[in-house]
Amino acid sequence: MIDYKFNEDVLLEEIRAYIDKTYEGHYSENTFQSTEVIMARGHGEGFCMGNIDKYSNRYGKKGETPEDYRKDLMKIIHYGILALFNHDKTYGETKNEIE
Repeated sequence: MIDYKFNEDVLLEEIRAYIDKTYEGHYSENTFQSTEVIMARGHGEGFCMGNIDKYSNRYGKKGETPEDYRKDLMKIIHYGILALFNHDKTYGETKNEIE
């Protein structure tokens, strides 16, 4: 068992739960999520990176509590994961191991 020094195991579980919840939200009520359409049209990289920029620039500015600010960090991580998916799809990479 790994002795995580930065709570990564707990945070990864939280991130998975956060992402799972996005599939239950209003963005997934239709047959396709808008992110799916954007990626299918070849705009995934710009969309994901733009959202990472957006949420990183507004971190600490939207809302009034640390919990509000933390929501932007979760969005940054989620868009980072989507960017990785888009990268792998674009470049044919599916690496599951750290080299």
